[in-house]
Amino acid sequence: MGDAAAGRREQGEVMPLAGVRVVALEQAVAAPLATRHLADLGADVVKVERPGEGDFARHYDGMVMGQSAYFVWLNRGKRSVVLDLAESADHAALDALLDRADVFVHNLGPGASERLALHRSQVERRWPRLISCAISGYGPDGPYASRKGFDLLLQGESGLMSVTGTPEAPAKVGISIADIAAGMYALTSILAALRLRDLTGKGSAIETSLLDCLAEWLTVPAYQARYGGGPPPRCGMRHAAIVPYGPYRTADGQVNLAVQNAGQWRRLCEQVLGRPELADEPDFVTNTARVANREHLEREIEDILGSLSRADVERRLEAADVPFGSINDVAALLGHPQLLERDRWWEVPTPAGPVRTIRPPFNIAGLPERPLSVPELGAHTEAVLDELL
Repeated sequence: MGDAAAGRREQGEVMPLAGVRVVALEQAVAAPLATRHLADLGADVVKVERPGEGDFARHYDGMVMGQSAYFVWLNRGKRSVVLDLAESADHAALDALLDRADVFVHNLGPGASERLALHRSQVERRWPRLISCAISGYGPDGPYASRKGFDLLLQGESGLMSVTGTPEAPAKVGISIADIAAGMYALTSILAALRLRDLTGKGSAIETSLLDCLAEWLTVPAYQARYGGGPPPRCGMRHAAIVPYGPYRTADGQVNLAVQNAGQWRRLCEQVLGRPELADEPDFVTNTARVANREHLEREIEDILGSLSRADVERRLEAADVPFGSINDVAALLGHPQLLERDRWWEVPTPAGPVRTIRPPFNIAGLPERPLSVPELGAHTEAVLDELL
């Protein structure tokens, strides 16, 4: 077991994945996100990195005390082992690690698993109890199988950008959403496969692609395009199918509304806008009607809210139980009162010193928590290889 897992045992803590060994040939975001969460849940994650450079995400930036923000986020709780898989001795060490592993995760480029004798069919024959998870851009077969897949490319290829942005221009999502989607589906699949192995005694082969995951998340726009006569329009910070929904101008700022049902719409008209007759106007009485008459309605709403202070509008919305919020920047997130009050921030150790970060959002009652360390490149090579003797 890894040093993190051993530390938990010494304190008498029980973690859900205690005793589970994960070997990861990973880089960038998708696979490291899945394995970091496995480490959060108590697995011993051995991260195999190339000599010299390691995971190339180590060098994306130097914004966290000289360290990459991406790497610090995605790799705490893991043991870093440096192996040169072009060398027979190091490749044999990897095989020995897999002999002792429960889970093998990789996001190797197209053709790399075959070259390393780690293709799905080879892994299944050699390690029948092993759960192997391969993450790729487009999947293991089909006309795009040989393409490398990165988040930007998949946001474009999937159609996500076509529904994100303003009417004038598409936009990418500002975080690595394709990678995050794939990492979370990989995590869920691995947990399910561990349970399945409990029942059957057999391992599983998991193939997760960024395109598959984004296609799933784009189901509603796809339904609208296939069955609704055309794809939804880009609406910027508004919603293509719900009105009122989005930021609306007040006298000294804006407030973010999310009116989801008839009761909320009526209370908005009566208690916030002071225009109860709007609730029953034929052009506005249903959400479908409001969408069709969006421009007219939104002028009405902003004419009224624009004469009121934001604080006054928020008091009215709170009293009327109409959902609302703020349009914050990331700096505001760092000091968000809800996160502070609920103690959602903690510090994790890194080679450059402690870093303040958000707690894992599992929130399982009784789950022991402790911040796990971000590893230096190759920090655990000797210890892990000694375990193979």
